Amino acid sequence: MQLGINLGYWGAGMDADNLAVAKEADRLGYAVCWAAEAYGSDAATVLSWVAAQTERIDIGSAIFQIPARQPAMTAMTAATLDSLSGGRFRLGLGVSGPQVSEGWYGVKFDKPLARTREYVEIVRKAMTRERLSYEGAHWTLPLPDGPGKPLKLTVHPQREHIPLYVAAIGPKNLEQTGEIADGALLIFPAAEHLEETAVRHLRAGREKTGRTMEGFDIVPTLPLAVGGDKDADVNALADMFRPYTALYVGGMGSRKQNFYNQLARRMGYEKEAAEIQDKYLAGDKEGAAAAIPTRLIDSTTLLGSVERIADRMRAYADAGVTTLTLAPAGFTLDERITALRVGTEALEHAGLA
Repeated sequence: MQLGINLGYWGAGMDADNLAVAKEADRLGYAVCWAAEAYGSDAATVLSWVAAQTERIDIGSAIFQIPARQPAMTAMTAATLDSLSGGRFRLGLGVSGPQVSEGWYGVKFDKPLARTREYVEIVRKAMTRERLSYEGAHWTLPLPDGPGKPLKLTVHPQREHIPLYVAAIGPKNLEQTGEIADGALLIFPAAEHLEETAVRHLRAGREKTGRTMEGFDIVPTLPLAVGGDKDADVNALADMFRPYTALYVGGMGSRKQNFYNQLARRMGYEKEAAEIQDKYLAGDKEGAAAAIPTRLIDSTTLLGSVERIADRMRAYADAGVTTLTLAPAGFTLDERITALRVGTEALEHAGLA
């Protein structure tokens, strides 16, 4: 199992620290550095900045938002980043959510599965440098009855095949991801629930195309905080992630369309997920955070000593994870760097390096 690092969103006041974290991850041998985007910093610019100041680590979009870009533009960006980085780019895509898609980009959040499938097909075709023509329900290239003509990408990617990932949570999206992508980007993954909530759906998608899980990259992101193993220590570390968990389970999306809330319900937290959402949407963010069971946070993060984190890493490896992406927590750069180093130490301690 490999390790990755997720820098999250740029522009939150820790940009210099984030670059230092990326450089240290590169030095330690981490496999990939991911960057996110929502409605602030864009991932492509951040990744080019990181690529220019690192040597070996891959750079990955987690995610490029599908409503933000036309698919041909995404192919252009992917080819450019792969060329500039010397073949180190991984393309992660996702539909975002209804609030961002419709509120920020003005794109209707409808038929996300069909849109994702067409988008991936166009991106893949464009990156082969064929002349691009496509007829689908959501995109038609070139537009009919106009001056447009089939064009081909003029940039040569470093590699013939750029790995393509899809961020997926729901069963149908996971199954389609297994069918059309090279890997899946997961969030809030509990090792003990991973088979039922994710892997079996990915496997079903792979089987549709006559393939196994061999070579398919399962990539969950987990916050990591270092401390002791006593209950009080673990509880204190878990408390660091209450606002983060409350935001996603309680407030990310609408009452009817919150994929993270639905995931928590599928993991057995139906009553708790409802309470968290009710309080968050009513404006009681502190109450929502307090309502989160510690065991939910503990099962979807890496908390404690090297030994405890190593045990959790083994559980994820046993569940099928191939790249474990860490989001090292800390109030200072030194704390984040320490957490990063503990990640590599724990991987070695688990016998997974």
